[in-house]
Amino acid sequence: MSTPLAGVRLAVGLLSVVPAGRIDTPTRDTARWAMLLAPLAIAPVATAVAVLIGLGASLRLPVLLVGLLAVGVEALLTRALHLDGLADTVDGLGSGREREGALAIMRRGDIGPMGVVTLVVVLGLQAAAYAGLVTAEWGGLVAGATVCAARTALPLLTRESVPSARPEGLGALVAGAVPSPAALLVTSVAFLGCLAVVAAGDGPTTAPWLGGSWLLGLCALWRLQTVCTRRLGGITGDVLGAGVLILQSCLLVGLAIGVTR
Repeated sequence: MSTPLAGVRLAVGLLSVVPAGRIDTPTRDTARWAMLLAPLAIAPVATAVAVLIGLGASLRLPVLLVGLLAVGVEALLTRALHLDGLADTVDGLGSGREREGALAIMRRGDIGPMGVVTLVVVLGLQAAAYAGLVTAEWGGLVAGATVCAARTALPLLTRESVPSARPEGLGALVAGAVPSPAALLVTSVAFLGCLAVVAAGDGPTTAPWLGGSWLLGLCALWRLQTVCTRRLGGITGDVLGAGVLILQSCLLVGLAIGVTR
């Protein structure tokens, strides 16, 4: 099996409930390909979200209902992996404890008050943003594109300059594994893909909002990386999940505003 194909299988099995077959213990090379190809590996989930929103629009269902269903379907098909990572990251960083104490909080399976509030806000924002896309031309495709594009947070947060906070776990396997030029290439391709989808619908009005929300999301990712490196010593698997949701929320909110103006 080629290394890129092994990377796709690892990304599919890690990021979604889609069967990926038996996956051997991943090597560093396989993990690198998994991070780079994550936007492609999540395509089945993106398709499900796009179809749901398109179906909701054709059936003229209440837009908020469709938005909530889209959030629920995405969480179900991804095992709520990123939601768990976001809550754990917020609880750890928000605890005010030193490195070891914060990492210990992130290892625990429970969710604290800060994590709960963050999940409520993020899920509410995403549901409302999906709802805003329901009535837009090609809104389903735009929503699906954001699901894929948000996974560019993974190669960006695992660039060769980013350390791991722990000597074990997913973060240790992927941290620093992706060459920066490759991460930037994947991000550029994802942005151009989103831009093409937006341009096919209401490009002149929405394209500036896509650019602005993308820039905001990248700044938020950079801030997340610097804070985690300073406070935790690097990234963990939880931080990766938080990064995906931060970037996705920025893109969804920006596009939802753009298509409804």
